[in-house]
Amino acid sequence: MTFELLATDPETGARAGLLHTGHGTIETPVFMPVGTVGTVKAVLQQQLEQDIRAQIILGNTYHLYLRPGTEILQQAGGLHRFMGWQHPILTDSGGYQVFSLSGNRKITQEGALFQSHIDGSRHLFSPEKVIDIQRKIGADIIMAFDECTPYPCEYHYAHQSMQLTHQWLERCMKSMAASEPVYGYEQSLFPIVQGSVYKDLRKISAEFIAAQGADGNAIGGLSVGEPEEDMYEMCGLVCDILPKAKPRYLMGVGTPWNILEGIALGVDMFDCVMPTRNGRNGMLFTTQGVINIKNKRWAEDFSPIDEGLDCLPSNYYTKAYLRHLFAAHELLGLQIASLQNLAFYLHLAKTAREHIIAGDFGQWKRATLSIIKQRL
Repeated sequence: MTFELLATDPETGARAGLLHTGHGTIETPVFMPVGTVGTVKAVLQQQLEQDIRAQIILGNTYHLYLRPGTEILQQAGGLHRFMGWQHPILTDSGGYQVFSLSGNRKITQEGALFQSHIDGSRHLFSPEKVIDIQRKIGADIIMAFDECTPYPCEYHYAHQSMQLTHQWLERCMKSMAASEPVYGYEQSLFPIVQGSVYKDLRKISAEFIAAQGADGNAIGGLSVGEPEEDMYEMCGLVCDILPKAKPRYLMGVGTPWNILEGIALGVDMFDCVMPTRNGRNGMLFTTQGVINIKNKRWAEDFSPIDEGLDCLPSNYYTKAYLRHLFAAHELLGLQIASLQNLAFYLHLAKTAREHIIAGDFGQWKRATLSIIKQRL
């Protein structure tokens, strides 16, 4: 995997680049729809590819390991073939999911012992096992196994957790070096910077991660409840340390305005379940602002869902029709809303890229933020 840095905005740290993988080239900055169990909820792969032009999607190691399991994925020829998606895939290591099972897991030097949320069976995720699972899943970009600290978090615990993440990373890298890709194309390992909201820990972690010489690097442990100002401060501090010639991935973030601020700080890759999760609950992100489509005010609004987006479903279905689908509890409503939000997120990243290359990203960002944050 290689990364070409094409342009940097003169006012901010925003970057535009090209990320070359075994399943195609990704234009950055990029938003990556989350397909946790081999599906972006309520959205067909053909819609992702043709209607909203997603470049890369995510899968999750924890969930795919439990169901359908690596044996079935290997029989299918890897996740790409299993789900009918021929573009790049990134897999989260499962560290965040194990973190979220706080009542059903135990973390040691060896790894994380946890109970399945499906059937209660017990499993151990070690760094070596997580690499083996991701090799068999076949993602183009695989994440190192880490511990995601909660917020708030005591300094002593954050420090211990960061050290454990670094130790696990060294084992992940050894396991990668000792193994081969299963399906004939290269896979790249991204380490993860941790350290909670403590500046000295984030600095130590970022310097350690930068020294590993990985193909790309990630920033984890944010968007877990901390104030937005802290998230931006930690992100900016880390981006100042991580190598400029490698892509930077801010994990699990966030709102459209979070993404624009992250781009301004020098982040290249983003993911979040928010566009599909909020869409299924009737919240739409649009080029004019945020809409609660369940509100009665949209019942007789026959304008397109989002006139600022030139794609299905945004310029095809009306607000009145989508509100009707939600009122009638029709599944199509969840699908249309999910597609609208994903289309908007992808449009936002694409337009940001265009303004970075044009050299006026900072000015465009300020004007855009005031529009997309307003509630309609």
